[in-house]
Amino acid sequence: MPPRLQLGPPRIALVEGSSLFVSSPEGEVEPGEDHGFFVGDTRLLSTYRLRLAHRPWLPVASALLTHYAAEFIAVNPEFDAPEGRIREGLLALRLHRTLRGGVHDDLTLDNYGPRPVTFPLVLEAECDFADLFEIRGLEMPHRRTIQTRSAPGEIRWLYEREGFTRGLILGVARADAPPDVAPPRVIFEPTLPPRSQWRACVHLIPLLDGRSLEVPADCGATLLEELEERRRQWFGAFAVCDTPHDDLRHTYRQAVEDLTLLRLTADDSAVEHCVVAAGIPWFATLFGRDSLIISLQTLPVTAQYAPGVLRELGALQARETDDWRDARPGKILHEVRHGELARFQEIPHTPYYGTADATLLYLVALHETYCWLGDRALVGELLPVAERALAWIDADGDLDGDGFQEYRRRSPKGITHQGWKDSGDAVVHADGSDVLPPVALVELQGYAYDAKRRMAALYEELGRPVEAARLRRDAAALRERFAEAFWWPEEGTFYFALDGGKRPVRSVVSNAGHALWSGIAPPAQARSVAARLMAPDMFSGWGIRTLSRRHPAFNPFGYQVGAVWPHDNGLIAWGMKRYGLVDQALQVAGGILEAAAHFQGYRLPELFAGLDREAHSFPVQYLWANAPQGWAAGSVFALLQMMLGLRADAPRRRLFVDPTLPEWLPRLKLTGLAVGDAVFDLETWREGGASRWEVTVREGTLDVVAAPWSQNEV
Repeated sequence: MPPRLQLGPPRIALVEGSSLFVSSPEGEVEPGEDHGFFVGDTRLLSTYRLRLAHRPWLPVASALLTHYAAEFIAVNPEFDAPEGRIREGLLALRLHRTLRGGVHDDLTLDNYGPRPVTFPLVLEAECDFADLFEIRGLEMPHRRTIQTRSAPGEIRWLYEREGFTRGLILGVARADAPPDVAPPRVIFEPTLPPRSQWRACVHLIPLLDGRSLEVPADCGATLLEELEERRRQWFGAFAVCDTPHDDLRHTYRQAVEDLTLLRLTADDSAVEHCVVAAGIPWFATLFGRDSLIISLQTLPVTAQYAPGVLRELGALQARETDDWRDARPGKILHEVRHGELARFQEIPHTPYYGTADATLLYLVALHETYCWLGDRALVGELLPVAERALAWIDADGDLDGDGFQEYRRRSPKGITHQGWKDSGDAVVHADGSDVLPPVALVELQGYAYDAKRRMAALYEELGRPVEAARLRRDAAALRERFAEAFWWPEEGTFYFALDGGKRPVRSVVSNAGHALWSGIAPPAQARSVAARLMAPDMFSGWGIRTLSRRHPAFNPFGYQVGAVWPHDNGLIAWGMKRYGLVDQALQVAGGILEAAAHFQGYRLPELFAGLDREAHSFPVQYLWANAPQGWAAGSVFALLQMMLGLRADAPRRRLFVDPTLPEWLPRLKLTGLAVGDAVFDLETWREGGASRWEVTVREGTLDVVAAPWSQNEV
């Protein structure tokens, strides 16, 4: 049994739709911490604590019950009551919290002592209405004036700025003893006879621009049953994984749970139109790159994300030039925010378009969605979006007209580096110095190649062979230029990038593996790249590092300069199998999935440290990782798709299968997969060193074909 690890700072995060409640393990919101009740990128509640008089309760246990509910249990410290000295542990406090728009807190006190006890139960609460970007370090340009009002059983906070209104109502819905209200405190004075119980319900009601969010009205089991039925509907939209490998089965289920809670659409009737957030707690919003990759990862096991993501991103596609937002016509957004700083244009996230890859990935995702769903109407609906994105590739995507994709920030508050490694120190020269934009990243060229080939395939489906032929010629020419300009023979891999002077950036990085995923790498170069990525300075044993440990800038705890990212590894493993490099692909998959077995709840975090795997070692947390995180969870499905060698051709009712199970996985069955209107189960097992398989079609018609994954071309 591998050791279970707690990831990052101790906290409990509840999420439901656009509401997020982050607390300590005791259920409290401590001032000065990254805690709070957040709605729409605003922290409404900045302090929330229960005290016995002025003393904290002694925590006993806490647990997430599901993504929208948690329970916290504590006992009393020793204290003096009117009835005399009360020993530690005679009183028990149980807090049951449920999040659905607003917050419903059930408070239960039990007296297990032999005599009555009277004491003050104090609830301290304050609001700061901080923008999420402030909490992450951005300085607020002005001070807020917050109004506080009270009434019997209620405190109300309100902040207004030129039509932007945020507020919170703390209301005691019921209590066995009525409270006194003295902001910022609500004070109960219960008297508990021996072996008796006292209860109260507290509601936290968000106010957003004049409207209030719904608060769960019911208590306990009734409320949980209602919300759990809704969660089951979403959960049931995924294929079911069955395997005798317990760790993989638990990891798969946790990945489904993570992506269920990261949905941004809370409407029960719109399962197939869900939009997915990037991660909790800091990225609970729509991201272009992240949401598109999540869509690609999940298409084999659920259709609930890709159509909604494509539609939402298409609706927000840039239509004009706007340097403040790094927008150009046809560009797909990087990130959208809804807080105060965005409302008043103090940050450019309205939306912000500073990403060089989301527009390319949009075209990849649109074609892949068509392959799995066969929805010609969706393609017709989004074709204008796709064609504007295609035009952007050759116009603003290629800044200097040399045929390569580059990026350069125009917004004074934008992101310097606009590939998936977008932290300030992520793109480095061989000596560790920063690469200054414009930058032509290696993976961008592959994404552009793949996007053009996939758009060519869609044009052929639509009966437009002239446009299809032109795009295929463009892609072939790009592949030839790429192999010449980006190949690094001394290292046997691709350069990280070309800098503004078209000089190669000589750093060994995981990005080169994305050239295998996209298919732009010539076969001989692909084999060399895979071997280089599996060398000890790149492959930690748990996964491929973002940067070689021999590099001067390497830091195993660095965000994108040495850590291991599951989604990055998933894409690379996909690419390795695409070129027939099965052993390397399975080694990468094994490292990532074995790492998942160590993390608490089998939850893959956004990233973990790039330390060497040794005997009796374990993967080491990255302190500030988002968990749950969308494309980390999605990497589980991507790795299974790679192992099974699944490719879909829904328009022709075909499924291609090429399973290659590793030795540690004797059998795997996925139930409820779908290609177009066909629903099927796939079971595969190892037999004499080979992988056998059987497909059972339960609905519709499907032609199942054994075909090597290495034929994965469009």
